[in-house]
Amino acid sequence: MGETRNYLPVKLIAAITIADEGIWPEVKQQLEESWTPIDSSLDWFDFVFTTYYKDEMGPVLKKGFLSFTKLIPADQLPGIKIYSNSLEADYSVNGNRRINIDPGYVCTPKMVLATTKDFSHRLYLSDGIFGDLHLSYRNGQFRPQPWTYPDYQQPEVLRYFEKVRDNYMIQVGEEMSNY
Repeated sequence: MGETRNYLPVKLIAAITIADEGIWPEVKQQLEESWTPIDSSLDWFDFVFTTYYKDEMGPVLKKGFLSFTKLIPADQLPGIKIYSNSLEADYSVNGNRRINIDPGYVCTPKMVLATTKDFSHRLYLSDGIFGDLHLSYRNGQFRPQPWTYPDYQQPEVLRYFEKVRDNYMIQVGEEMSNY
C-alpha cells in the first residue's frame, strides 16, 4: 500500500492572449499584487494558431507566457483560475474580453493548465475548475500531448517552459532545504 505525503509546491505560470496591449501594464500590476512578482516571461508573439477568439476578441491577437516568483500549493490553482476569470471580466468591453488569462503550473514531471471546460483528459479539481495535463516532461524535455494547443507546441514555447522548470527545480530544492 502506498503512503500519502504532501505534494511539493509548484511554479505558477500564466498564458496571456491579448487584444489590447495598452491594458497590459495595469493587468500585470494586478496579477503581481494578487499572486507574486513575475520572474520570467516569453515576449509577445502573433497568435495565429486558431480563430477561436476572433469573434470575441478580434482578429489581431498577441500571446505571451509568464512565470511567477513564489512557489504555491498545487491545490490553490482553482482559486487562481477563478480570480483570472474575474480579471478578464473586469477588462471586458460590451461583454467581449480584451484579455484571456490561462493560469497553470509547472512542476517536475508536467505543466498543468486550469480550465472551466471538462473533457476526457481533464480532471476535476474543485469549484468548477479542471486541470489539463498539457505538457509532460520526459527524456529531458517537455513534450506535447495529443490535445496540446498548437501555440504550446512551438519550439520556443517548449524551451521557455523547460527554463521555467529549471528555475523551479532550483527553487524547490532551496525550499526543501529549509525544512
